[in-house]
Amino acid sequence: QVQLVESGGGLVQAGGSLRLSCAASGIIFSASAMAWYRQAPGKQRELVATITTGGSTYYADSVKGRFAISRDSAKNTVYLQMNSLQPEDTAVYYCNARGYLYNSWGQGTQVTVSS
Repeated sequence: QVQLVESGGGLVQAGGSLRLSCAASGIIFSASAMAWYRQAPGKQRELVATITTGGSTYYADSVKGRFAISRDSAKNTVYLQMNSLQPEDTAVYYCNARGYLYNSWGQGTQVTVSS
């Protein structure tokens, strides 16, 4: 019964910031690689950022230098700090957890950036 619950989305003006959270349950959090994906209207879901069990991070070129992914094992939560948001960042953002026997997704949280 893996459950991922995203929160923190909303409406923000260009140049603003948001912090997304993903609370995980039903997994061994410390053994799960975590990631954030996003899907804009009419587009494929794309990888935004990942963080491995060892803490290594990866960012898509489009968000590099603006976004930061982190994890808090004590809270079983992964975060995505989003700064300098632009209209092209508008999408539904999804949390992903990957372990040996699962690859699970949250329901998503909407991020809308106005110009």
